Amino acid sequence: MWQQILEEAPRFFSYYNLLFFAKALGTTFALSAIGCVVGFTLGFALAAIRLTTNPMLAPLRIAVQCLTELFRRIPFLVTLMLVFFIFQGLNADLSMFTVALISVCLIATAFIAEIVRSGLESVHQNQWDAAATLNFGYWQMLRMVIIPQAWKIILPPVFGFFVLFIKDTALASQIGVIELAFAGKTMSNKGFSATLVYGTVLVLYFLLSYPLSRFGKYLETRLAPTRNR
Repeated sequence: MWQQILEEAPRFFSYYNLLFFAKALGTTFALSAIGCVVGFTLGFALAAIRLTTNPMLAPLRIAVQCLTELFRRIPFLVTLMLVFFIFQGLNADLSMFTVALISVCLIATAFIAEIVRSGLESVHQNQWDAAATLNFGYWQMLRMVIIPQAWKIILPPVFGFFVLFIKDTALASQIGVIELAFAGKTMSNKGFSATLVYGTVLVLYFLLSYPLSRFGKYLETRLAPTRNR
């Protein structure tokens, strides 16, 4: 096996193959990065809406909860196919990358909304009551009192989800998006050693996910003060 790998390595790491892997890596990075940013932004907003007590927003809270629970329980591949066939039925001229991007944003938003909601609710009720006593509005209460204390609860599972999320983008290859899993399958079909091909894919996924996990740890240390119960 090792002899075969050594013999194939010069051909495998040719300029055009490296360019192909670089393109696939860029696609995986784009799907992951945009999905994480959009998911975090919308997830935070949906979590905040779910925790409101304003009676006027009750229908919106119910709609947000239904959407969150729905997309948290549908496998990513099913969501991907659902989005694909919906836009196909609407005759929308979207690229496969855009379809995959919409799918990953939906999934990321749903999961992060639940993580953030749990983190905000973990702050002791006394803190909410104290902010209300100071006559803080709801959004002011979240921004100045609740969120600073909830960071330490929110950040670890959010970044854990982000790392898992990078690997889940591999399913985008099912609709023809050229990302790392697709590139690995293509190179394997060309006759290269599966160990060499998927070992390379493994290293590339690690290079994407490990810095993200370290960045999450850094943010947890810098932004999350010790919570007072």
